[in-house]
Amino acid sequence: MWDVQESKRQEVSGSCSSPQSFRGKVTLDKRNGIFYNGQKKVSEITEEEKRISQMRFRPCIDIHNGKVKQIVGGSLTDVQDQASENFVSEQDASFYAELYKKAGIKGGHVILLNGHDSPYYESTKEQALLALHTYSGGLQIGGGVNPENAGEYLDAGASHVIVTSYVFKDGRISWENLNRMKETVGKEKLVLDLSCRRKDGKYYIVTDRWQKFTDVTVTLDIMKELGSYCDEFLVHAVDVEGKARGVETELASLLGEYKGNPVTYAGGVGSMKDIEDLRKYGKDRLDVTVGSALDLFGGNISFSELIKL
Repeated sequence: MWDVQESKRQEVSGSCSSPQSFRGKVTLDKRNGIFYNGQKKVSEITEEEKRISQMRFRPCIDIHNGKVKQIVGGSLTDVQDQASENFVSEQDASFYAELYKKAGIKGGHVILLNGHDSPYYESTKEQALLALHTYSGGLQIGGGVNPENAGEYLDAGASHVIVTSYVFKDGRISWENLNRMKETVGKEKLVLDLSCRRKDGKYYIVTDRWQKFTDVTVTLDIMKELGSYCDEFLVHAVDVEGKARGVETELASLLGEYKGNPVTYAGGVGSMKDIEDLRKYGKDRLDVTVGSALDLFGGNISFSELIKL
């Protein structure tokens, strides 16, 4: 991993006859998307390397019972569609999608938190589609995604589809389902959700709106193996999700060792210090989602500050 410096203008230290021949630290010009590196010409630095070089803020729109909400992740249950709520918005999903669009933030995720058999599913899906239509190409979508409905979401404007339960079937990785998902949407449109909960000192992937433990633990080997099937990973630390009391530093350290596809971490961020902790333990390789602690959702962290990441 490079020593990365951020510049809002094309300013670099050291001598250079041209950006192509700059010898020194890597510098990212966020506004113009230009990278300089002593070992590589700009043209040789891959998009993949650019994407994982520095933390980015990834916004969210979580939808439950037809409303944009922030919930305590571990409290979600299909029994009467209940969950402990931190925030219930008076705005619809398009309001947040439009806000993210105007801020120029891509790669956020829309999550449907009701199952297909819920009486609220259609209203939740309606809100999700509204967000996708509002910010076409700017948002990913997850929650009950499978090969049968993925096309509808992509056609509605999703940049990627996010999948967990369809791939992690009956407690195991269904390679058949994973291959089918990849063939249906393409690797470049697929995000695998490795959301997990801690048990016996390990992080087990959980499915079905985080209610069911699988037999699969989050390890570097698993991530390397799955990485050839998808474009990105999304990881909710479910035990701290929605609590805003600090990040799972052990999980962040594990994820930070992975040097493949971009990884977005969500869960437990309650302050800017928590974001710095995530940057530290994740070795500045993880993107971050902030939910309940964001001022848009009644929290204390300023949206205007986060978009500067």
